[in-house]
Amino acid sequence: MKRLQRLLVVVLTVSLINTTMIQSAQAALVSTEEVTRIAAVDQTTSGHARLADAMGRAEVRTEMERLGVDPAFAAERVAALTDEEAGLLADQINSAPAGGDGGIIGAILLVFFVLLITDILGFTKIFPFTRSVR
Repeated sequence: MKRLQRLLVVVLTVSLINTTMIQSAQAALVSTEEVTRIAAVDQTTSGHARLADAMGRAEVRTEMERLGVDPAFAAERVAALTDEEAGLLADQINSAPAGGDGGIIGAILLVFFVLLITDILGFTKIFPFTRSVR
C-alpha cells in the first residue's frame, strides 16, 4: 500500500510539473502588404528618434556611465549629427551582432578541433581521452 502511494505521489508530481511547463504559441501568416508597411515605418523613423530611443533605455545609460560617458553629453553629440549620419549610425547599431562577432571563440574552437582530429589520426598525442586509429 505504501509503495502504491509513493508511486501515485511521484506520478502526480511529474504530471503537475509538466502541466505548468506547457506554453502555447500562436502563429499566423503575415501579408506582404503588412510587412512592407512595417518596413516603411522603420525606414521613415528618423535616425535621431531611433538613437534617442536607444539612449533613453536604462541599461544603455548605465553602461555609458560605467564607461565614463556623460549621457547628457552623448545626447548633445547625437543632436549635432545630420539626419543622414544619425540614420547611418542607427542602422549600424541595429545591424551590429548582439554578443560580439565571436571571432575569438571561433578561433579557439577551430584550434581545438584541428588538434582533436590530429590526435585521433595519431599525428599528435595531446588529449588523454582520445585513441589513435594507428
